[in-house]
Amino acid sequence: MNDQIRTKEVRLVGPAGEQVGIVSIDKALQLAADVDLDLVEVAPTARPPVCKLMDYGKYKYESAQKARASRRNQQQTVIKEMKLRPKIDKHDYETKKGHIVRFLTAGDKVKITIMFRGREQSRPELGRRLLDKLAEEISDLAVIESAAKQDGRNMIMVVAPIRPKGEINKAGGGRKGRDRDEAAEAAPSEDAPAQAEAPAEAPAEKPDETPAS
Repeated sequence: MNDQIRTKEVRLVGPAGEQVGIVSIDKALQLAADVDLDLVEVAPTARPPVCKLMDYGKYKYESAQKARASRRNQQQTVIKEMKLRPKIDKHDYETKKGHIVRFLTAGDKVKITIMFRGREQSRPELGRRLLDKLAEEISDLAVIESAAKQDGRNMIMVVAPIRPKGEINKAGGGRKGRDRDEAAEAAPSEDAPAQAEAPAEAPAEKPDETPAS
């Protein structure tokens, strides 16, 4: 920058991005001084090097602001892992599915691993059916990012949350949970007061037909 630039001539770019052309370093420094800007080398490997007239302090400040904003907006995605056996019992399956739902609700991806042992390795369809079932039951929370594939003795599938962190309804527990919620909303509440029946209309009185005396 400025006097630190060691070259006889530069390709100069103006403050608005306009091309000034190839000028001597002395002329470039003089032009920078005339408009109270810095001469900054932006492409040192070019021949001749490219320099630009700019307010370097302002440039550094704006760059730092953009970097901070980018870091704030960037969400760190964590990949959790859940391991299952192809012949897992119903209770363990529901427990592990609950953990997966919790991870997805927190906005994390989940790597689901089916572990085969012994003769189970000759029945990969067991693991695939289990993964298909799980993917269906959590389909309202997640999408399949990496389809089920065999990896040695394991079968792996990766699912990702549909919505970013903090936006997933924590009450959801898969498609079945959503169906239960919808059924509960549709059912009438037991505490609701019964609708009062309209009182029966009283019969009209008959006029007195006795003739006047």
